[in-house]
Amino acid sequence: EVQLVEYGGGLVQPGGSLRLSCAASGFTFSGFGMTWVRQAPGKGLEWVSSIFPSGTNPSYADSVKGRFTISRDNAKNTLYLQMNSLKSEDTARYYCVKGFGLEATSRGTQVTVSS
Repeated sequence: EVQLVEYGGGLVQPGGSLRLSCAASGFTFSGFGMTWVRQAPGKGLEWVSSIFPSGTNPSYADSVKGRFTISRDNAKNTLYLQMNSLKSEDTARYYCVKGFGLEATSRGTQVTVSS
Protein backbone atom coordinates (compact mmCIF):
# COMPACT_ATOMS: atom_id res chain seq x y z
CA GLU A 1 0.00 0.00 0.00
CA VAL A 2 1.38 3.39 -1.02
CA GLN A 3 1.76 5.71 1.95
CA LEU A 4 2.86 9.33 1.80
CA VAL A 5 3.12 11.35 4.99
CA GLU A 6 3.90 15.03 4.81
CA TYR A 7 5.21 17.09 7.70
CA GLY A 8 7.04 20.32 8.42
CA GLY A 9 4.25 22.80 7.80
CA GLY A 10 3.31 25.56 10.18
CA LEU A 11 2.76 29.27 10.66
CA VAL A 12 5.50 31.53 9.35
CA GLN A 13 5.83 35.25 8.76
CA PRO A 14 6.20 36.64 5.25
CA GLY A 15 9.79 36.34 4.14
CA GLY A 16 10.36 33.30 6.32
CA SER A 17 11.33 29.75 5.44
CA LEU A 18 10.03 26.25 5.98
CA ARG A 19 11.19 22.83 4.88
CA LEU A 20 8.54 20.27 4.10
CA SER A 21 9.25 16.56 4.13
CA CYS A 22 7.33 13.64 2.70
CA ALA A 23 8.03 10.14 3.99
CA ALA A 24 7.17 7.50 1.39
CA SER A 25 6.55 3.80 1.84
CA GLY A 26 4.82 0.93 0.08
CA PHE A 27 6.60 1.34 -3.24
CA THR A 28 10.10 1.59 -4.69
CA PHE A 29 10.63 5.28 -4.03
CA SER A 30 13.81 5.52 -6.12
CA GLY A 31 11.93 4.32 -9.18
CA PHE A 32 9.39 7.13 -9.37
CA GLY A 33 9.33 10.82 -10.04
CA MET A 34 7.73 12.81 -7.26
CA THR A 35 5.69 15.97 -7.16
CA TRP A 36 4.55 18.61 -4.70
CA VAL A 37 1.12 20.14 -5.20
CA ARG A 38 -0.82 22.57 -3.05
CA GLN A 39 -4.36 23.70 -2.48
CA ALA A 40 -5.16 27.16 -1.20
CA PRO A 41 -8.46 27.84 0.55
CA GLY A 42 -11.29 27.88 -1.95
CA LYS A 43 -9.05 26.97 -4.88
CA GLY A 44 -8.15 23.86 -6.83
CA LEU A 45 -4.98 21.84 -6.71
CA GLU A 46 -1.94 23.66 -8.06
CA TRP A 47 1.23 21.97 -9.28
CA VAL A 48 4.27 23.31 -7.42
CA SER A 49 7.31 21.22 -8.32
CA SER A 50 8.46 17.84 -9.61
CA ILE A 51 11.68 15.87 -9.60
CA PHE A 52 12.95 12.84 -11.50
CA PRO A 53 13.62 9.53 -9.74
CA SER A 54 17.36 10.17 -9.71
CA GLY A 55 16.93 13.62 -8.19
CA THR A 56 17.72 15.41 -11.41
CA ASN A 57 15.66 17.74 -13.57
CA PRO A 58 13.74 19.63 -10.92
CA SER A 59 10.95 21.76 -12.33
CA TYR A 60 8.95 24.55 -10.71
CA ALA A 61 5.81 26.55 -11.17
CA ASP A 62 6.56 30.15 -12.12
CA SER A 63 4.97 31.28 -8.88
CA VAL A 64 7.65 29.54 -6.77
CA LYS A 65 10.67 29.51 -9.07
CA GLY A 66 13.74 30.94 -7.39
CA ARG A 67 12.21 30.58 -3.92
CA PHE A 68 11.45 26.87 -3.56
CA THR A 69 13.83 23.94 -3.97
CA ILE A 70 12.73 20.34 -4.38
CA SER A 71 15.06 17.51 -3.46
CA ARG A 72 14.95 13.87 -2.42
CA ASP A 73 16.93 11.33 -0.46
CA ASN A 74 16.32 7.94 -2.02
CA ALA A 75 18.19 6.19 0.80
CA LYS A 76 15.67 7.61 3.25
CA ASN A 77 12.61 7.37 0.96
CA THR A 78 11.98 11.03 1.61
CA LEU A 79 11.03 13.98 -0.57
CA TYR A 80 11.71 17.56 0.49
CA LEU A 81 10.56 21.05 -0.39
CA GLN A 82 12.67 23.93 0.91
CA MET A 83 10.57 27.07 0.82
CA ASN A 84 12.24 30.46 1.22
CA SER A 85 10.99 34.03 0.94
CA LEU A 86 7.49 32.85 1.69
CA LYS A 87 4.56 35.04 0.68
CA SER A 88 0.97 35.15 1.88
CA GLU A 89 -0.09 33.62 -1.42
CA ASP A 90 1.91 30.49 -0.56
CA THR A 91 -0.63 29.76 2.16
CA ALA A 92 -2.07 26.35 1.27
CA ARG A 93 -2.16 22.71 2.19
CA TYR A 94 0.81 20.98 0.58
CA TYR A 95 0.75 17.40 -0.66
CA CYS A 96 3.35 15.09 -2.12
CA VAL A 97 2.32 12.92 -5.04
CA LYS A 98 3.86 9.75 -6.43
CA GLY A 99 4.68 10.40 -10.05
CA PHE A 100 4.04 13.55 -12.03
CA GLY A 101 0.31 13.92 -11.66
CA LEU A 102 -1.91 16.10 -9.49
CA GLU A 103 -3.84 13.41 -7.66
CA ALA A 104 -3.23 13.98 -3.96
CA THR A 105 -4.28 11.04 -1.79
CA SER A 106 -2.43 11.87 1.42
CA ARG A 107 -3.31 14.20 4.32
CA GLY A 108 -0.90 16.96 3.42
CA THR A 109 0.62 19.56 5.70
CA GLN A 110 -0.70 23.08 6.23
CA VAL A 111 1.49 26.08 5.51
CA THR A 112 0.21 29.45 6.66
CA VAL A 113 2.14 32.60 5.82
CA SER A 114 0.91 35.51 7.88
CA SER A 115 2.17 38.32 10.05
